[in-house]
Amino acid sequence: MSRHFSDRHGFGGGDASITVREDAPPALRYALAEIARRAGLSPSSIRSIVCGVLFETPDTNNWSEYPNIWDEVLQLLNTCEWFKIYDIAETIWRSLEYRNEEQELFQAELNRLFREKGIGWELKSSLGIVFRGDANFTNATERAVIAFRETGRETAAAEIREALKDISRRPVPDRTGAIQHAMAAVECAARDLVGEPNLTLGRLIPRLNVPRPLDAALEKLWGYASENGRHIREGTQHSSAEAELVVSIACAMSVFLIQREAEINTPTGRP
Repeated sequence: MSRHFSDRHGFGGGDASITVREDAPPALRYALAEIARRAGLSPSSIRSIVCGVLFETPDTNNWSEYPNIWDEVLQLLNTCEWFKIYDIAETIWRSLEYRNEEQELFQAELNRLFREKGIGWELKSSLGIVFRGDANFTNATERAVIAFRETGRETAAAEIREALKDISRRPVPDRTGAIQHAMAAVECAARDLVGEPNLTLGRLIPRLNVPRPLDAALEKLWGYASENGRHIREGTQHSSAEAELVVSIACAMSVFLIQREAEINTPTGRP
């Protein structure tokens, strides 16, 4: 059962619009320590983790848990670089590895904070803290990974995971890398579907028999990725919205191709 009244009774206005990416607002800095405390960590344990990540020396004059060490933790969190907050969050979460209930609580509460405060990150069990887009982005990437895994296309699934890692890098996301990996996933799927392991996606598109005008959309997506993802020009940078859009479309197109193949290969009269 959920710990919160609003969750148990279905109250709430849904996730806040994402407004925070490359920042760690004061609410997050304070809440990180508070959530760690709810997960059973003492102020001295939290301080040990924070100092380890920041390469700071604990203040030996602070020996009482409250208020001294607790205030020291808050001060360290309030003054460190924004991206270090996410490093600290991951380290606290991993420190709870053998305390399943506490680790799950920490993960759930941190993700609830991200959603309610419009912070575009998410703590995932297998990846750590990763880029969180809107619902369409999340659904597209998750569906693509599932579709690839269920059909034995592990290389393509790995490309989507790499795209998520690149777009999630701190402090500077590798959006070009995210675009490259997302399109590589489409290319992997297309090669397997057509049975041509050495052709590029540009040459595979005519053989995929994608209905019009989706074929033109795929060609334009490939052209964009080739120009902006493969051939990098000095001084060009992709926005978060651009990278998110390309990754989403690439994932959606991959799922479409796989599902269409399954429908074609399913005998008539069978589900």
